[in-house]
Amino acid sequence: MNETVANAFGFAGMACIIFAYAYATHAQAANPFLQHGTNLAGAALLTVSLLVNTNVASLVLEGFWAAIAIWGLAKAFRERGKQA
Repeated sequence: MNETVANAFGFAGMACIIFAYAYATHAQAANPFLQHGTNLAGAALLTVSLLVNTNVASLVLEGFWAAIAIWGLAKAFRERGKQA
């Protein structure tokens, strides 16, 4: 993968994370599947970019960002199961 494609992945990931943050801030009751799923997608896309354009600190940050998003999704699935 060349640097230009990696940067496109990075910008798409950045857009996902910014959208998720704006959505969570704006929404009265944010849908956790949309919020955490978008954050996870953003972290994954940024990770692809960071594997080409290596920045270890940012790569570690995206690992934590993805882990928190997975935690949020797991919590949302558990809550949905309790409501059914």
